[in-house]
Amino acid sequence: MITLQGVEKHYGDYHALRGINLDIQAGEFFSLLGPSGCGKTTLLRTIAGFEDVTDGTVTIDGQPMANVPANRRPTNMVFQSYAIFPHLNVAQNVAFGLRRRKDLNAAARNTLVEDALDMVGLDGYGKRAAHALSGGQRQRVALARALILKPKVLLLDEPLSALDKKLREQMQSELRRLQRQVGITFILVTHDQEEALIMSDRIAVMFEGQIAQLADPQTLYRRPISRQVGEFIGVMNILPAEVKIAVGARIAVDVAGLGPVMLTPDQCPAGAKTGQTHVGIRPETMAIAFENDTDTGNLIDGQVEEVAYYGDMTYYDVRLQNIERPVTISMKNLVGRHVLQRGEKTKVRWDERSLVLFKQ
Repeated sequence: MITLQGVEKHYGDYHALRGINLDIQAGEFFSLLGPSGCGKTTLLRTIAGFEDVTDGTVTIDGQPMANVPANRRPTNMVFQSYAIFPHLNVAQNVAFGLRRRKDLNAAARNTLVEDALDMVGLDGYGKRAAHALSGGQRQRVALARALILKPKVLLLDEPLSALDKKLREQMQSELRRLQRQVGITFILVTHDQEEALIMSDRIAVMFEGQIAQLADPQTLYRRPISRQVGEFIGVMNILPAEVKIAVGARIAVDVAGLGPVMLTPDQCPAGAKTGQTHVGIRPETMAIAFENDTDTGNLIDGQVEEVAYYGDMTYYDVRLQNIERPVTISMKNLVGRHVLQRGEKTKVRWDERSLVLFKQ
């Protein structure tokens, strides 16, 4: 559906986009994820036609978009602010984009509006005043107004950032359901890692105007290709390591705090070589070894330094031998399992299959 080749964007001396090459498939829920200032919104605006590219090409549905203005592109955009017109009611807001359609009479226009409102769960809200809507309802109106024009691509610029946590989680599920229902390509810009993981088919992680990694959510989380990506996506423990042997399928690594391990090629960057580096391991792939625990695996001594209780989960910062910083371990709070306290000595279980080796 969308192809970007060598896309560059300069604002004077500032290099906002640096050689972006990207293919986005038809019917895909695609996310651009990164910290503030990484270029993700600029990239979205170049697809929409609100920004001209300094160099490179943008193609949508097989058609080059050079010199094609935003209003002529097969895209529509939902902005962070929603841009709801307060002097219009809900139906008038949704119908706003149809005002230039000369082939529609009032009855046909009303039918399209009713269908769009029903699609976003606002059936019967047509006469409601825009200023009387909640944040979630305004977001749904903005979606209906964008979808009523039947774009081939819907662009979403952090549309959930203004919502509270519970409503945001509800709308994440609603947006994913809606995308499957309408079957068009959605492109979401977000700085929320969890949001991107929940909603996306694929995610492009961006730093400083470049795509650092492009992958499906599971690959991105389990096998980040760099320390920067690993630390940005969720929580990851980073441990110093030294590669002792790196020949084909034999990659022997000595990890601070954990000891010697053998890693497989899929856990390592291409062309891994001997020398000093780091490994990453996720908190949920380590575990506190409680009494009567029959699981087998690698065990090491540790001492609890900090405890954060979240109800369903407890996060422990545990000090291991020969490391500067404690590792974070997340544990489900099962019935009968007590929560450890600061200062308690414990055993930590870990699995070397969960380790990821990073480039030197």
